[in-house]
Amino acid sequence: MKHLIPFLKSPPRVNVVRLDGAIATKRGGLNDQAIAPAIERAFRKGKPTAVALSINSPGGSPVQSSLIAARIRRLADEKGIPVYAFVEDVAASGGYWLACAADKIYVDRSSIVGSIGVISAGFGFDQLIAKHGIERRVYTAGGSKSQLDPFKPEQDEDVARLKSLQDEVHVSFIHHVKTSRGDRLPEEADVFDGTFWTGQTSIELGLADAIGHLMPTMKELHGKKTRFAVFGPKKPFFGRFGAQILDGVMTSVEERGLWARYGL
Repeated sequence: MKHLIPFLKSPPRVNVVRLDGAIATKRGGLNDQAIAPAIERAFRKGKPTAVALSINSPGGSPVQSSLIAARIRRLADEKGIPVYAFVEDVAASGGYWLACAADKIYVDRSSIVGSIGVISAGFGFDQLIAKHGIERRVYTAGGSKSQLDPFKPEQDEDVARLKSLQDEVHVSFIHHVKTSRGDRLPEEADVFDGTFWTGQTSIELGLADAIGHLMPTMKELHGKKTRFAVFGPKKPFFGRFGAQILDGVMTSVEERGLWARYGL
């Protein structure tokens, strides 16, 4: 009824977007296509006073991290709505990229924050197949088409090319962090070498702003009567009945490895 009485002011509303999981294009991963509708609704529904990002991610795809963060920042600027990030267990690598889309970053004292770097990993099977008498046959058009083939001996020029690509992505990551954090980053602190820290130390390094949990911090900033609405990706209809179990099994080992890097 309050909306029918113009002189009664509605209580503040904070719309919460959950950014949870490894960042990947594959089904079930956190990616722009999956989370975009939730982000759009969070900035448009109910005339929010602020948007809060609840982040728990060990990282993943740099492109999807960039797309999601850019969407959040674009909507925040268009609507003039402040954005606050709240880190749960971890905001590392791409997860921290997402956190930097916010105007302020809050952490738990024991949160894991940082890992501003780029990593590629794989296995080499050339000696294994040679030991078992297996012959690798590859036919390509283009001299570099089979570079970094795990069944061929590693080539120095292939590794150099990969590191060059990683350096370019790393520069983009550093630029994003510096643009977001500005003069909150101490000039003498080297925080871009892939190291990660606890939430308390991340504040001292300028990577986060304060210790704080989502609901009490938002109520402290916007009032005790602040209302909350949570937005997240909708599960596909068949996914609710187990149709995605196979996908989950296939990707769980890879995602488990991302979380394990941070002791989780």
